[in-house]
Amino acid sequence: MSDAKRLILILGDQLDLQGVALKEFNPSSDELIMIESSEEATYVWSHQAKIAIFLSAMRHFSEELRSLQYPLTYIKESPLSIIDILKNQLIEKKINCLVCVEPGEWRLKKAIEQLVEELKISLVMYEDNHFFCTHQEFREWASNKKELRLEYFYRQMRKTHHILIDADGEPEGGQWNFDQDNRKPYPKKGPGMVDGPIQFQPDQITLDVLAYVKNNYKDHPGSLEYFNWPVTRAQALEGLQYFIDYRLRNFGVFQDAMWTKTPFGWHSVLSTSLNLKLLNPREVINAVLGAWKKYSLDLSTVEGFIRQILGWREFVRGMYYLDMPKMAEDNYYSHTRALPKWYWDGHTQMACMRDAIGQTLKYGYAHHIQRLMITGNFALLAEILPSEVCDWYLAIYVDAIEWVELPNTAGMALFANGGRFTSKPYIASGAYVKRMSNYCDTCPYKPDVRYGENACPITTLYWNFLIKHRAQLEANPRSRLMTANLSRISVEDQRAIASHAHKILDNLNEI
Repeated sequence: MSDAKRLILILGDQLDLQGVALKEFNPSSDELIMIESSEEATYVWSHQAKIAIFLSAMRHFSEELRSLQYPLTYIKESPLSIIDILKNQLIEKKINCLVCVEPGEWRLKKAIEQLVEELKISLVMYEDNHFFCTHQEFREWASNKKELRLEYFYRQMRKTHHILIDADGEPEGGQWNFDQDNRKPYPKKGPGMVDGPIQFQPDQITLDVLAYVKNNYKDHPGSLEYFNWPVTRAQALEGLQYFIDYRLRNFGVFQDAMWTKTPFGWHSVLSTSLNLKLLNPREVINAVLGAWKKYSLDLSTVEGFIRQILGWREFVRGMYYLDMPKMAEDNYYSHTRALPKWYWDGHTQMACMRDAIGQTLKYGYAHHIQRLMITGNFALLAEILPSEVCDWYLAIYVDAIEWVELPNTAGMALFANGGRFTSKPYIASGAYVKRMSNYCDTCPYKPDVRYGENACPITTLYWNFLIKHRAQLEANPRSRLMTANLSRISVEDQRAIASHAHKILDNLNEI
């Protein structure tokens, strides 16, 4: 195919035969390229399961392309960067036009733009048609807003796409948001029998990938022993149907609940399939709407799930492309502490962190409350440098691609942009952890003790954070209630809290 004039790059998170880059693909004159680059697994210290899911999904997708007799160059297991390989291929094949879908990571988007400028060839970079909201639509929505808040964006998305809107143009059930109905902990005796995610038997392609990753990335965090992620569109569709039939009914009410040895709860575990583009969010939402009627599901469950897909997922993507590269550099509180070593191995005395990180190392997965209110909450209270925390999230979760990971981590969990799109810091003491989980039952630390040897580090650091940032928090109506509780704590006890917090912060690796 040396006479090919257009080279179409398909990245590892763009595994969609309906993708916009393939819409005008001409097999007689164009050529496709897919690249496995070890640099993508090492620029952050990626979880072994994350490396494996990308490689297996890419290899399966390449087989689909070959079955269609598409001309494909597949670069396997290369130590070179995507850009270096791409440069060599563009020169060797005498390509005068590179075609791709916009990457989900800013660094790669800019590197591709710089490469074509260097080579003086043309670039067609399509916006990803996988999403409901275009960049232009999001910019127009954001342009006249004093505050950028999910709720108002979500309402517009509901109206625009006529989702959960009744015949009169009003929200189904008379309200836009049923969030208050979806925050219950499990019963005191626990969640009971939870239908786990569907199981996938690995085929030879996946087995080969698992062996390759085990041999070549053995020093990387995490385990491959429990690898059970969909790596083809057919498997992703199976996973969606299984969630709809067996798990969706209990998702809503318990979506914030946490319990030991219950890593997936009733969550869909569809984020990897959505983010690799094995599933389209439109078909996911349509399936949930169909199940609502078929199984007479609670509207609160259906709305809560759709809000995550149509609302939050679209919102953070909009914010990412609106605010980059500044978003990656923001550090509102000027935090500088290093990430504790136990974030990489789970060896901490804190039961909540041990469980959340332990299951993350095991599966490459934790649900949104574990990420926000356990590992993220602690990182904010412990004054960790935001970029270190963001790198950890990007490395350790199988569904983490920067467009979705960075806004969630830096913007929401860490408040690193000072509330650009969140109304307050998402912080909580050990009391919240106790209310929403059974973690505290087996922990040597006591969630209701503010300082001293048995005090929960999260509780101590929570009150220290309120003391330290009291003026700023009191100026915000959304956080004023938290600081109001400081008036019930004596000045002497506040000093003791601050002193104990200082000891914890100086010895984060030891708690």
